Amino acid sequence: MTLTRPPSRTTGTGRHARPTGTGRTVAVLVLVVLAALIPVLGPSPALHGTGEAEAPGTGGIALLRTVLFAALSVPVGELFVNRLARSLPGAPPQRPRSWAPYAAAAGFVAALGLASVVATGNLVPDSAADIDVGGLYSTRDGKLALLEVNGFLAAGLCATSRRRPGLQVWPLAAVIVAEALRAHPTTEYSPLLGSGLTLVHLTCASLWVGGLLYALRTLRTWREAAAGPALLGLYARVAAVLLAAITATGVCSSLRRMPPGTIVDQLTDTAYGRVLLAKVILMVAVAALALWARIRLGRAADPLTACVPARAEVAALAFVVAVSGLLTALPVPIRW
Repeated sequence: MTLTRPPSRTTGTGRHARPTGTGRTVAVLVLVVLAALIPVLGPSPALHGTGEAEAPGTGGIALLRTVLFAALSVPVGELFVNRLARSLPGAPPQRPRSWAPYAAAAGFVAALGLASVVATGNLVPDSAADIDVGGLYSTRDGKLALLEVNGFLAAGLCATSRRRPGLQVWPLAAVIVAEALRAHPTTEYSPLLGSGLTLVHLTCASLWVGGLLYALRTLRTWREAAAGPALLGLYARVAAVLLAAITATGVCSSLRRMPPGTIVDQLTDTAYGRVLLAKVILMVAVAALALWARIRLGRAADPLTACVPARAEVAALAFVVAVSGLLTALPVPIRW
């Protein structure tokens, strides 16, 4: 069994049959569009009936954060899987074409858009004249926004370097640190603890999402190489640890914002709680798909059949990233 379908055969009429991969491509595009619509259309339904006010531009900010998270996951996952592949004996030298430069460009644009919002006092600018670039240097949020912009710019330059593309890990790490600090202002209760939890959560999530995507792309490149199932198995073992860390940090972060005595009410009565509940449901589905892939990898006659649930897992993770972007644009629950 290979990871690519056989080429389409011609029919008796002399015309070429429709490629069998077209339906899969269309399905992926539909899922990407739906994932992009979640942050755009999400704030209003989530806020309906809660009594919470919607801040200006929440849909756009959620979309920018979704792009930023996705742009962060792609290069981090590539670096992660390439490191795993180098540890496998007999692994083919071929690697799929890197998407890191494109991800860095998308992340740079998203970070620049978010910095423009910070530069206008956390309001959506109506024109370029409303943006106070110099004011970014005078505030904590402004400096962190600039750090993210410069981080993606440096990561893009490193990714296009033929000699040391691995150097992009440092600017990417700077972006993760900046995002963790931004998510927890100094006025928050124990901000350093919150930033630490977000740092671990975002790092593990980027490794998991981006790593799975690049692992599947690598398997398609390696085709029938014996190292393919070994790479997927090695990734699955590390992914189990990543999932445990993501779950633990996510639960701790949620309990910090929604104390145990109020969490049931806030899951249904606040916008943050509703979207968080949707994210939990998606994560349960993702975990089930990951378990299904792990079972197939260990018990199936052809271990590469595990790619089927793994591809579905990637699609579900795209929705998780979109929901995570939406969470950052919603009002934080009140600690009752």
